[in-house]
This record gives sequence, structure tokens and C-alpha cells, in this order.
Amino acid sequence: MSATDVNHHKDTAGAASRTYEVDRNAKSQQTLYTTSNGVPMPHPYETQRVGENGPLLLQDFHLIDLISHFDRERIPERVVHAKGSGAHGVFTCTNPIPEVCQADIFSEKGKECPITVRFSTVGGESGSHDCARDPRGFSVKFKTDEGNWDLVANNTPVFFLRDPAKFPLFIHTQKRHPATHLTGADDSTMFWDYLSQNPESVHQVMILMGDRGIPDGYRHMHGYMGHTLKFVNKNGDWIYTQLHMKCDQDIKFITQEDSTKYSPDYAQKDLYEAIERGDYPSWTLKMQTMTAKQAEELWEKQKINIFDLTHVWPQKQFPLQEIGKLTLNENVKNYFAEIEQATYNPAHLVPGIEPSADPVLQSRLFSYPDAHRHRVGVNYQQLPVNAPRVKYHMANFQRDGNMAFYNQGSRPNYLASIEPISFRERTVNLDKTHGHFIGNAVTFLSEIRPEDFNAPRALWENVWDEGARERFIKNISGHMSRCTEEEIIKREIAILREVSDDLAKRLEKATGIKGYDGIANLRFNGTHNGMAAKEELRSANGMSGKVSFSGDHANGAPVKGTHGEDMKHGTAGAKGDDGTKVTNGSAGTNGDHGAKLTVGHGTNGTKA
Repeated sequence: MSATDVNHHKDTAGAASRTYEVDRNAKSQQTLYTTSNGVPMPHPYETQRVGENGPLLLQDFHLIDLISHFDRERIPERVVHAKGSGAHGVFTCTNPIPEVCQADIFSEKGKECPITVRFSTVGGESGSHDCARDPRGFSVKFKTDEGNWDLVANNTPVFFLRDPAKFPLFIHTQKRHPATHLTGADDSTMFWDYLSQNPESVHQVMILMGDRGIPDGYRHMHGYMGHTLKFVNKNGDWIYTQLHMKCDQDIKFITQEDSTKYSPDYAQKDLYEAIERGDYPSWTLKMQTMTAKQAEELWEKQKINIFDLTHVWPQKQFPLQEIGKLTLNENVKNYFAEIEQATYNPAHLVPGIEPSADPVLQSRLFSYPDAHRHRVGVNYQQLPVNAPRVKYHMANFQRDGNMAFYNQGSRPNYLASIEPISFRERTVNLDKTHGHFIGNAVTFLSEIRPEDFNAPRALWENVWDEGARERFIKNISGHMSRCTEEEIIKREIAILREVSDDLAKRLEKATGIKGYDGIANLRFNGTHNGMAAKEELRSANGMSGKVSFSGDHANGAPVKGTHGEDMKHGTAGAKGDDGTKVTNGSAGTNGDHGAKLTVGHGTNGTKA
């Protein structure tokens, strides 16, 4: 467009042209080139200088502003989940659950709520490959009538750890080596060193090195909260909950051998193009529920800890119940504004949804918003993609900080009597919901125990077929081949021997390394060994003196009497889906292991 076409744009000038939605949807033909302060310019490449062959002039604001802004275009990438994709869509409640949860989003059939979803790999950098063997993040921002609820999940029902202080150190092992600057693709020693010293990671290791380690894009995988939540109804009754996002498409995976045949941005391209052609991916939101009494009994009788991110709830005992449907039907207009700046925070909860005592969840409640304040800025929730969509005029006493756009005018920035702010009574009795926690301050580090191997053993023996077992051995032995320390592999084989001697022997044959005969004679630097043959091997890292062994009690699980007699009779809630086959009947196994996985694009379905 030429400089003579300025008058053509008078109708679009003014404040309206700078609203977020107008600017987001405007075509280039509807805009006029200006400096950042709104002054029209005839050409973006023009500069001011002293004569045709002289130096540039500092007074050339257009050039200085252009270069200065370019120098600051990047914000810090996420420390974890740096590589991601996303889209917008809608959540529709299909099965209201007011008897279980008072959240408005679940109050009536057909009620809808806009959502923004971000998928991601976990360990890689922002330019890493979409087909890396890695867990996937699966985060959903529900913009409800009562504020934003962020469901910050993964595509695996468990994780590598259950002690929150381990997380930063574990993630370091997923990054580049501090000396060689190599990733695990060239040197996996740090990765296996950590795992061989923290055996509670074994369930996640098996999922990662199994077929689900490389999902076929983001449209063909499930999502799991992993952490236990509390749902609270309008009567103040609460119940423990696990949330699952069940993929409505076929579950597919990519083999290790085929992963190199895909482009680095394969998952991004697949998601974007599917939505563009109207093939909208969807997931069914389902819940498992458990009363406080059932949670105590589950530990007493089956040694399943609902506060343990490495354990799962058996679905035969606690069947899945459908709540609603998530559908992605709109691609973003600007990736940076709508995905890179999108922030997800497990502490963003709405009335009726509360956290449990899961220590890793408790740690994440702080860590996520702290990272957003650093990475995006203290006013990150004022950005349109993050801003709540509520019917009331929201206000508080937060003021100023970088990029304060909604700075709340001249209203008092304190609780004033001369211009009082309105309030609404709390609808959740927090004393009743969380008041059962009474105890002394203790030092806590979990220990490995026999029950930690139940679910991985069921995965190996009862769920995987022979083809899945063979692919697992091939995947894990190939990854181990990049570990430079044989001792580390011996220890990891010992851990896997506790899962299955058959598994360990196959891995010994594949690696050519003879592992130890189980973990009874091993000391771990990251975990107490509750299976140690000698007391001196039990404490993590050889600690001596006043060491608190949680395994002497319950390894952090809710034991009998934890909740008090008046808090053990919550609503049951979960009845299971009519006509839905519930997999996994055995205690301690993962019902979602029974999902049918398809290699690539619809070939050779295998159980995994």
C-alpha cells in the first residue's frame, strides 16, 4: 500500500483500532504503518544519515525503536515444557455433577465454557523435536463464570517423583550437560544416574520407554491430572478426585525407528492443519472419586497412596464417570500472544475445586505462578489470553508493576471506608475442607517399598503383549547405550528386576550388562530404601543420626484416623460410564494401560 492511501483508513483510526480483538482480527490491508507511538511512516527501510555516505543519526527514532524492540522480542523460555503447541476451543458439560462439585462449570447439562489448551514436550528446548521420547504436557485453561480454572496435566498418569524438592534436580538431568553441553540424545548418563538412585521413578520409566513414550502428535493421546484434588459440593461435603481427559480419537504412537522420519514440528503441524480442515480433536473429561474413608482403607488394605504421584487409582474400584467434552475448534491468530504468553497455574482453582495434600501438587501451587511472574511479568494475568472472563467487574488491591494495563483507575488501593469495594461470601467452607490436618512439624523423605512395584509389574505382565515388551526392551536398551557408566546400568537393572526378573534378564541380554540381584543390597542417594537387607543401607545418601523414616508409618499416605470421624462420609459420586468397559481390575494397576495404541497412522493396533 502506498503512502497516498492514508485517507482510506480514516474510518478505522482511533481507539477502536487498538482494542485487542479488533487488532487480532484485522487484515494487513486494513492497517497503516506507523512508529510504536502511532506516527505514520512512508517506508520501514528508510533511515536518517549524514549525507548518502555518512553515519546514522541518533535522532532517527524509527530506526532506534525498531532495533531496540527487536533486541527484546524474546521472553525467557519455560524451564520445562518449552516446546509447545495450542489452540482454543470449548468445554461442554454433558453430565452435571452438582452432588459432587459446586463448580458452576459442572452445574447443568449443555453449559459451555471457552478453553485454551497448550500441549508440550517436557525436557526439550523451544526448538527441540516434537517426536522426542518424553512425556507431554496437556494444560487446559477453563474461562468459567467464576474465574479461571487451570487443569495442568500430562499425558501420563504418574511421574518420576513424589518428593517435591527432587523436581529441579531431576529436570537438570533432562537438560544439557554443564561441561559438554550435550543433551541426552548424545549422552544419557545424567538421566540414568538420577533414575538409578530414585527407584520410585520406575513406573514412569516404563511408560516413557514403552509405546506411549512417543505419541503420534498431540491429537492421539490422553491427559491425566495425576494429582489428587478435592471436589466440594454446595453442602460443604468434599470428596477426593482424579481427573482424566480421554482422547476421542484413536490412541496412536510412533516407534523409535520411525520418529526420525517426521519433521521437528510434526505435532504442531498436525494439530494446526487438523483444526484448519475442520477435523476438530476432542477429549472426554472424566473423574474418579473416593471418600476420605476409602482413601484410608486403600492404604491400609492395598498400600496405594492417593497423595503419591507415582501411584494410580484402580478403575475397577473407582470407575470413571463422564463430566463433559473438550473440543478444540479454533487455531490461534498469533502464536506468541496466545500460546507462548499463555500461563497455566494449578493454584488457579474455582469454588468447588480444592487441592489435596499431595506434596508435589502443593509445591506446584507456588512454583507455577512464581515462574510466570519471572518469565512473563507480574501482571501476566492481564494479558488477554490469560485474563478471566467473568460477568462481574473484578477488582482487588494489586497495583503497578511492569506493564500494568488494568491498574484500576483512581479507586483506593486499600480496604477503604470512603469508597468501599463489594464482596461475596465464600461458598466453600475451607475449615471443613482442609481442617483435618493436625500434627507436628516433621522432616520427610519417602522410601521405596514393595508396593511401589505393583503397578509397573501389572503393566509388564498383564497389560503389554509380547510385541510391546520387545519394543520396550529395544527402546530402553538403546537409550542406555548412551550412558557412559556401567555401574549406573547395573543399578537400574536391579530396580527393574523388582518389577520382573524376566524383564531384567531380557535387558541384561540386550545391553550385555549383568545387573544386581534386586535392591536389597543397594543404598540410594535420593530415596530411603525400605527394602534394604541391612539397616545401614536404608537411609538415603548414608545419612546418620536423627533420620525420620516415613515408611515406618505410611510413606505420606492418609492412614486410619487422618481425616477424623466426621469427615469420612463424603458423597460417592462415581458410578462409571454406562456401556463403558472399565479396564484394570487388579489393585495397584493403572486402568489406562489398557488403551489400544495404534502405530503411526492406523496400522497394526497393539495393546499397550
